[in-house]
Amino acid sequence: MASHGPETRLVHVQLQERHDEMLQPIHNAQPGDSQPGDAEPIPDTWGRADTWGRALIPLAGKTRSPYLKRFLPALRWWPRVSRATLRMDFAAGLTGAVIALPQGVAFATIAGMPPEYGLYAGMVPAIIAALFGSSWHLVSGPTTAASIVMFSALSSHAAPGSEHYVVLAITLTFMVGVIQFAMGVLRFGVLINFVSQAVIVGFTAGAAILIATKQAQNFFGLPVPAGAHVHDALYYVIMHLTEAHPWVSLVALVTLAVGILTRRLWPRSPYMITALLAGALIAALLNRLLGEASTGIHMVGALPRMLPPLSSPDLSIANIKELAPAALAMTLFALTEAVSIARSISLRSGQPIEGNQEFIGQGLSNMVGSFFSAYVATGSFNRSGANYDAGARTPLAAVFAGALLIVIVLVIAPATAYLPNAAMAGLLFMVAWRLIDFHRVRAIFRASRAETTVMAVTFFGTLMLELEFAILLGVMLSLMIYLRRTSRPRMIPRVPDPSSLHRKFTTNTKLDECPQLKMVRIDDSLYFGAVAHVREMFRRMREHYPSQKHLLLLAQGINQVDVEGAELLLEEAEIRRQAGGDFYLYQLKDSAGDVMEKGGYLDRIGRDHLYVSKGHAIRNIFERLDKSICAQCQKRIFLECPPPPESVD
Repeated sequence: MASHGPETRLVHVQLQERHDEMLQPIHNAQPGDSQPGDAEPIPDTWGRADTWGRALIPLAGKTRSPYLKRFLPALRWWPRVSRATLRMDFAAGLTGAVIALPQGVAFATIAGMPPEYGLYAGMVPAIIAALFGSSWHLVSGPTTAASIVMFSALSSHAAPGSEHYVVLAITLTFMVGVIQFAMGVLRFGVLINFVSQAVIVGFTAGAAILIATKQAQNFFGLPVPAGAHVHDALYYVIMHLTEAHPWVSLVALVTLAVGILTRRLWPRSPYMITALLAGALIAALLNRLLGEASTGIHMVGALPRMLPPLSSPDLSIANIKELAPAALAMTLFALTEAVSIARSISLRSGQPIEGNQEFIGQGLSNMVGSFFSAYVATGSFNRSGANYDAGARTPLAAVFAGALLIVIVLVIAPATAYLPNAAMAGLLFMVAWRLIDFHRVRAIFRASRAETTVMAVTFFGTLMLELEFAILLGVMLSLMIYLRRTSRPRMIPRVPDPSSLHRKFTTNTKLDECPQLKMVRIDDSLYFGAVAHVREMFRRMREHYPSQKHLLLLAQGINQVDVEGAELLLEEAEIRRQAGGDFYLYQLKDSAGDVMEKGGYLDRIGRDHLYVSKGHAIRNIFERLDKSICAQCQKRIFLECPPPPESVD
């Protein structure tokens, strides 16, 4: 893989350049100019509270320092902020805050933490990750998977819910943040390039099924066994569907229907909030008429009204040694989950993701969050999908979500006692459905069998394995397929086209080849993984075409050559010379010839055997051919060939 490093870095640079190009027209905009993607022109008047915003716009437009943009990513997207985007971001943030209320309590329970800590994990970390991350739509906070992983990591060290357990969770959160931040600073974000689109699509679809399955008990009012695996839960729901509670299902269906209709009829409206209000009203009406005991409609319940208390990690040597393995595992999982979610949303939004910046944002969110009683936070599928679907335009939506969650907990926490669990389930069903990218699923299925396999393996792995293992399995399978493909570069025989005036090279097995000269084109990098295949193909050529002692290698398709590849070319040149022939290179790229130049391989092959002109190459090689064979040849492959000998009757 060493020979592919420059290509990987090129992809990374291209993503960054695309990101900056998207913002360049906005940087140069004047007040009143209309911008692509904005609901209305950038306003020429701002409220009194926007003095800082007006000062930041010219700063963002004039800033050229990549270091300043790296530490202040808001400089990239702040010029997009307008009154219209603020309204949309506020509505999306309010939706996210409402969704975070019941989820935070549930996730904290899964993690073995007191319920209020799930809310704390959705406050400060969401704000920090939005301000310092790369994605404009990713919302960080507690997640089901992160909570499960943390519980499995800490439950053997302390009793869940105990004071010592909470201290360990806070310490683990800080350690995870430090590792994430260090990976971003050291520019390990290149790892994001190895999460292919097939992996993302499969993972997203699988996560959507997980979300819907976990909400099935609230949607149908069925007592799904706690901790049941996804296939067990689905089986239980299907087998007991006739036992579904009609009033609970009605509230969920009304919420789902109102959300779908509102989004289709008024796509710019806060349809998720509208759906929740509709579900809450139906639930309140049914409970009033029939009584809660008859309807079976349960509410989220009143939440504690308090700010996140200050906390600090216990970084004793004993704790660090005890938690180091768990911190490494949690780091890899949390980053993989966050980046995969960011990438999946970027496929829909078109906004490129910068891996290093996302690592930094996630690291800072956990480092800072650990001082505000938050446990490990990462990208949330539920909240991120809802954030994008609700019309979020900038990271301010996630900032609003975190800030509004604080306000909701302080002001209207008791009002959540009237929010039905069934309404939340109906809303999350809609979010789960929209997470499945049916268009890309069909495109991958039609285009590539290998990519379809990767997508399917990731999808079923998400359903059957832990989420982090499912993603890693998809990534590993993608790399295995890539390595297998690159380890067998395509080798195409080429011949001059007699119908072309200048005898251009073509691939046509029906055309005659020169009896003494074999011409082959290699289309891929010649690195250590491909050497065995290419060596075997060279051997077969010598065995099947012994008279073609000369070999012209058309190298314009070779991007990289490593030391083993260079030694193979030198080896082939020596073998052919010992057999009375020779070896030549045509149009060797600078990137491919760099190692050969520094290692002295070009001198040993012979610089007079390197050609940049087809005509020059054919003329020189023709002079080296055995003229006695040419005199008896009935074919005129090259323009330099003499007329065929006259046949004697």
